[in-house]
Amino acid sequence: MRLFVGALAVAMLAGCVSPSDLKSNAPTTTATTKKSPRDYAVCVFPKWQDARSEAVMSETENGYRLVIGAMQMTDELLEVKQAANGSSVIFYQRVAWMPGVGRTAIEKAVKSCL
Repeated sequence: MRLFVGALAVAMLAGCVSPSDLKSNAPTTTATTKKSPRDYAVCVFPKWQDARSEAVMSETENGYRLVIGAMQMTDELLEVKQAANGSSVIFYQRVAWMPGVGRTAIEKAVKSCL
């Protein structure tokens, strides 16, 4: 029984995807905008919340990070950083080719707020 529980725990942990893990993949979108990191993040965040209520925004040292995840897996990650003439935007998706709940609205928000 202990062996089964241990194996189950290892299997569950193997399914975890953190924002750092997601950043090891190539970004889905990279762009720049003349908006400040705050203005861009404030444009995107409510649209993400409408698409997926578990969206979270946090302030970083030089910008903002928006994350959507469920069941210990990060599905979407948007990093907005201060750049010379505005902001740099880097968008990562766990499985970019696979349709998901709110995915079209999430991608549209990233692009429409530029």
